[in-house]
Formats: sequence, C-alpha cells, structure tokens
Amino acid sequence: MTGTTPAPFTADDYGARMERAARSAADAGLAGLLVAPGPDLVWLTGYAPTAVTERLTLLVLAPGRDPVLVVPTLEAPDAGQAAGAPALTLRDWTDGQDPYAVTAGLLDARGRFGVSDNAWAMHLLGLQRTLPGTSYASLTDALPMLRAVKDAAELDLLAAAGAAADQAFEEIRTVPFAGRRESDVGHDLAALLRRFGHSQVDFTIVGSGPNGANPHHEVGDRVIQDGDMVVLDFGGLKDGYGSDTTRTVHVGEPTDEERRVHDVVRAAQEAGFRAVRPGAACQEVDRAARAVIADAGYGPYFIHRTGHGIGVTTHEPPYMIEGEEQPLVPGMCFSVEPGIYLPGRFGVRIEDIVTVTRDGGRRLNNTTREMVIVG
Repeated sequence: MTGTTPAPFTADDYGARMERAARSAADAGLAGLLVAPGPDLVWLTGYAPTAVTERLTLLVLAPGRDPVLVVPTLEAPDAGQAAGAPALTLRDWTDGQDPYAVTAGLLDARGRFGVSDNAWAMHLLGLQRTLPGTSYASLTDALPMLRAVKDAAELDLLAAAGAAADQAFEEIRTVPFAGRRESDVGHDLAALLRRFGHSQVDFTIVGSGPNGANPHHEVGDRVIQDGDMVVLDFGGLKDGYGSDTTRTVHVGEPTDEERRVHDVVRAAQEAGFRAVRPGAACQEVDRAARAVIADAGYGPYFIHRTGHGIGVTTHEPPYMIEGEEQPLVPGMCFSVEPGIYLPGRFGVRIEDIVTVTRDGGRRLNNTTREMVIVG
C-alpha cells in the first residue's frame, strides 16, 4: 500500500475513527496513542508512506485534542494527499532537527501512551530519552479491539476480497497438479488473486503430501504426485482489505483414511462456524472446532489456534484461541480454520472468513468444503 487507501472512506470517516480511538485510549487510562507507519496508521488516516525509513513519522492522538501527524518535511506533500489529511494537523520536521523534541511538545510529560506494535525501537527510545517521565504500552495489549469491529463499508470490502479468493480457488482446481512443482501452483494462485482484483498477495501456501503436515510450509520445489493431498492456503489485500481461505484438494482418488481425516476437519470447521454468535467468547469457537477433532482421536495433531482476525491486514485481533474471553460482537471478522497434520504423511485444513451477525455468523468464503479431486 502506498499513500492512500481506496474509497469509500472520506476525511469524515477517518476523523471519526481517530476520535473514537482517542476516546478508547482515555477509557483505557492512557494519555493518548502514538501510531507509527503500518496498518493502524492506514486504518486511522488513510496514509501509508511510500517508504518506511529511519525518519520519524508518528500520529499523536490524545483525548480532547486535534490529531497531529508528525512527518518528515520531504514526506509532507504525500501525507497531505492522504484521504484522512483534512482531519489532521501536519507537524513536519526537517533533517537536522530533533524529531523527538518536536513530538515531545505534543505529549503529556508524565503520561502513559499506547504505541502501535510496529513502531521502531529507536523511536520509542528517543521519546523516552526526551520525556523520561512517560511510559508506554503495546497498542494491541491496551486496545486489542480497536480495529476488530468493522462497519458496513469495511464488511463490503472484506466480502469482495473473499469472493475474489473464491474465484481464484474455482480456477486453480481446474489446472494440472500432478507432475508440477508446488511453486508452479503457487505462482498460478498468485496470478489468479491479482487477476481477480488483489493488489497485494501475502501468501500462497501449497503443501503437497508430507509438506501439508507443516501448516506454514508455503511453497517448495517438491513435485506434486498422484495420490497427494494438497493444502492450498492463500490470500492478500483487495482494495485495502484482506482475504484468506484454505481448501485441501486431492490428486486422484483418496484413500479411506484421507477421506476420513478430511471429513473430520470439515465437521470441525462447521462446528466452529456454528459456535459464532454475539456474546460468545472467542475461545468458544476454538473449543467447538477442537472438540470434534479430539473426539475423533486426532487432538494432538491440531497444533494451532482456530482463527485470527482480518481487516486491513490478514492477521490481526481477535484470536479464536483457548483463554481468549473477549466476547464476539456483530461486525467482527475472523478465520475459522481447524486442521489435522500427520507428520511425514499429509495435512488437511479448511478455512473460511466469518463475520459475526446479529444472530450468528456469516461466511465470506463460499466455495465447496467437500473434498475436491484434481488432476
């Protein structure tokens, strides 16, 4: 992403987000938020620097004060073109100035601030040197739900990204698998995501045969063979919002055991989806999916959380994992992706993006979850 995020968001939308974020900071006992370049800055302002360098760029949000974007002078013209710029005050600094002194004038000298997780350590340490009475907390720890609940426009963008990923799957299932390398199929997947509107491809996992037992295998030079189970997990950004889906296909006819494992994962994914409802704790989604796999005797082979949030990034809060008691709220979007991984043999994962509705959940991926046979 460079410079801006796409319509339909306006300066008023970004202004409302920044105001809500400042209020949330106050409710959490913080003096304000300090947001470095990254997904939080994009979501709050529509601005993504064309290059993230050692020069300090920092959004300062404080309750009762206008938002200020501290930005290097040479980048100020680009920042001024961002969709959210009319709702911001730009405070630029030139090379040779101390950017921390410039920023210090905007901060409570004894305040505690939430800091975006991808802020550079050198910048945080520079602020601490300039304002030794300040303290800091991770933004994800302090305000984990800041971006979690999507509005109607965001939900439309996520649904469109999911539909585009579904189109990519419908195409990839028709290409040859046997005799080609995983990297060849991964290249096809990336090209299909771009054809169907993705500006950014974040990952194309193609785990064939024993490689499918590694959940994050991505792609390699292994030649896919007849009789392989193949895990396909792919996604990226379309119009600034993420897609992420997984289907597991089989090259030729599967064995009875392979069908059984696939059926268990499919049932677990359905159970996780059925657990989605307002007020349920995030961990209930994980428990529902995990119970199906454990009851089938494969509990030790489900080795990751059941889901993660998605929005302007493909992985963000909330997380569907044991111990996460955050209640589900309409507008939250996250994956439901249980899996079984049999080391040295094969793996199966099925994943949909799901949004919480007023009375349950709605899938944003709608390709078949039955086993697909490929050639």
